[in-house]
Amino acid sequence: MLKTALRVPALLALATGTTAATHAASAAEAPGKAPAKAVPATMTTPAATTTAGIKGWARMYFPAPGNDVQVTVDAHGTYTSMSPVFPTRAWGTFRISHRIDQPDGRPPLTYWADFKVDCLTTGGPTATVTGTVVRASDNPRDPWQDMLKDHVRMGVSFYVAGKDGGPSRIGLSGEAGRKLSKCMAPAADAPVIKGGYRLKDKGPLH
Repeated sequence: MLKTALRVPALLALATGTTAATHAASAAEAPGKAPAKAVPATMTTPAATTTAGIKGWARMYFPAPGNDVQVTVDAHGTYTSMSPVFPTRAWGTFRISHRIDQPDGRPPLTYWADFKVDCLTTGGPTATVTGTVVRASDNPRDPWQDMLKDHVRMGVSFYVAGKDGGPSRIGLSGEAGRKLSKCMAPAADAPVIKGGYRLKDKGPLH
């Protein structure tokens, strides 16, 4: 009886020790998992943006006497770091006006057209604007009426001279075969003889 009583505590002690050892071994063999690394949320960096614009009125040199050609413009464009050369959005208007003196004291004829801007590109003191005809004069033999029906695109280029930079200049595309693409215009070759333009070149995109 005594032996039995002594064996019970011994067995309990052995069982307790074995259990503790087992737990210790398990803890040593299977350490706790490291905390999961936080996965950063996907971030989309917005593209840098900048704007440009040209505004003003001027009379340009025309080689034939009795002709008065004027160009009025108010054009703007937005650019992004993904599209730094051609605008992602362009808006504004420009007008080309051509007055022609008539013989025998008759009043002059004035032909004009308003254009909706669809592109503005700039670089330093230069700018190119294109747009389609949305409104026009209606005079005898008026060339703008046919262009208005087809919403013909024209292009105007500008060189805005700084101080001591010589005269500012304008270039007109003409009808260009009615197939002029956006953002295209000839070199600005005709000197400005009156008026002028204010040009804001696009800023840095970084």
